[in-house]
Amino acid sequence: MKKRIAVLAVCTLFAVPALAYQVTGPVVEVTDSKIVVQKGKEKWEIARTPATSVKGDIKKGAKVTVEYTMSAIKIEAKDEKKK
Repeated sequence: MKKRIAVLAVCTLFAVPALAYQVTGPVVEVTDSKIVVQKGKEKWEIARTPATSVKGDIKKGAKVTVEYTMSAIKIEAKDEKKK
């Protein structure tokens, strides 16, 4: 039994995590469901969920670093145009 748990623990260490990205800048807007961060001239709107980990006080104007992942919600293959 202990051997199985050890093998499971080692396998978990080598699992491929989702690619993570980050954006840093001042908060433009924050709600329970999203945060908007200004990066240069662009505004980055990122969704928040109850599972989102938050450290510190997030308020408008505060400088933050947001770590996020991208995941597909729909993929549609397009037919090639015939010549």
